[in-house]
Amino acid sequence: MKIEHAALYTFDLERLRTFYEDYFDGKAGKFYQNEATGLKSYFISFADGARLELMYRPELQEAEHSRLWTGWAHLAFKAGTRENVDALTERLRADGFEVMDDPRVTGDGSYAS
Repeated sequence: MKIEHAALYTFDLERLRTFYEDYFDGKAGKFYQNEATGLKSYFISFADGARLELMYRPELQEAEHSRLWTGWAHLAFKAGTRENVDALTERLRADGFEVMDDPRVTGDGSYAS
């Protein structure tokens, strides 16, 4: 069994599309809009075949968030080397994104940020 794609709702579809294109080398497919429901989406494809669907609907509501909540916990990308992880972390930080955890070896032996 293979997961075909994961999906994520967002208030700012274009900003999130650009984020995955700029930082994770994703390629956005054709913009989709369902006139009846107001759904708008892009499928972002990655080099190894993984896909992420970014979606917006007009009736979306903001949810309360904390670092620990049920639902989506994280999305992991393989950067290839520790140097790549370090460089991407610093690029995100320099571009104004909050880095919640600096690069480290995780419990499963991965090097992650």
